Amino acid sequence: MFDWQFFGLLISNGVLIGLMYSLIALGFVLVYKATDAINFAQGEFVMIAGFMVAVALGAYGAPLWLAVALALALMIAFGFGLERAMLRPLIGRPIVAVIMATIGLAAILRGFGPLMWGAETKPLALPIPDEPIVWGPLFIPPIQLLGAAVSLLFLAIFGWFFLRSRQGIAMRAVADSQQVAMAMGVNVERYFALAWAMTGIVSALGGVVWGNLLGVDVHLALVGFKVFPVVILGGLDSIPGAIIGGLIIGIVENVAAGYVDPWVGGGTKDFAPYVLMILALMIRPYGIFGKQIIERV
Repeated sequence: MFDWQFFGLLISNGVLIGLMYSLIALGFVLVYKATDAINFAQGEFVMIAGFMVAVALGAYGAPLWLAVALALALMIAFGFGLERAMLRPLIGRPIVAVIMATIGLAAILRGFGPLMWGAETKPLALPIPDEPIVWGPLFIPPIQLLGAAVSLLFLAIFGWFFLRSRQGIAMRAVADSQQVAMAMGVNVERYFALAWAMTGIVSALGGVVWGNLLGVDVHLALVGFKVFPVVILGGLDSIPGAIIGGLIIGIVENVAAGYVDPWVGGGTKDFAPYVLMILALMIRPYGIFGKQIIERV
């Protein structure tokens, strides 16, 4: 007999984890919408932000609000500095040059974090209970509920920014064509810097939420790799796609772990999202909500 209670538990956990994936996916979307390039260092941004908060809390005894505010300020400054020092010279170059630069940056940050703050796993405690919230047949971990709420709030804010504000429209114009945007008087450098600073905000929030869930060490950067199926499935340039993609991936990996793992001994949660990603690339490579680019030859 089918256990609906167990199925509902898997779905609810998948939805919450999926929304937490969406927060990190938003970092990919922000950069892609502004620069038309994929930031392969997104997971490392989250790791560095997590280190900042964990060290401020643990080593210096800072209150949580101050540690988070400090991480937000430093990640925004990091985004601006990164754009000025490394990415601005690449404006007008082929997109592959920006992509390779972010891959190199990811490797540098993976070494920089442990070098500065140590390789051991650091706890990142938040003032929320560890016991799950029992709601009918559902058991909801408070950190997942908090992460989902933060994700929805910032997805709504950034969605409004891109759709309704003049700055958001200008960023979309820059992503469509840097040369045309410059010819129309748009300050391309300014919007590049703004996109990277906004990515810093998302990374700081992601570092707090995922750092609490997983602990802070170099492995926290892998959350960026886990989010790739989300952005590929939802569409690299779509904020609604980041939400829907996150929900689908979260539900698929939880349902796979719940029903397939007992038969094969485990592991399906780790590869099921990538199977879905490969299928998406074969059937709809621009994602569910992504921009379809048609080229005539």
